[in-house]
Amino acid sequence: MARGFESKDVEFQQAERERGTTLRRALTPEERDAEARKRTLELALARARADLTAATSDAHRRMLAAAIKALEAQLA
Repeated sequence: MARGFESKDVEFQQAERERGTTLRRALTPEERDAEARKRTLELALARARADLTAATSDAHRRMLAAAIKALEAQLA
C-alpha cells in the first residue's frame, strides 16, 4: 500500500514539474531590469517593515516609517 502511495506521489511531482514549465515570451533587457528593480524594492520594503516591528527607538521608527513610505511610492 505504501508503495502505491509513493508511486502516485512521484507521478504527481512529475505532472507538477511539467505543468510548471510552460513557455513564456522572453523578456527584453528593459523588462528584466524593471522586474529586478521591482523585486529589489519589494524585498527592501519587507525588510524595512520587519525592522520597524523590532525597532525600539522613536527616531529609528520614524526613519523606518519614512523609508517605507518612500519605497511604497516607488512601487506605485
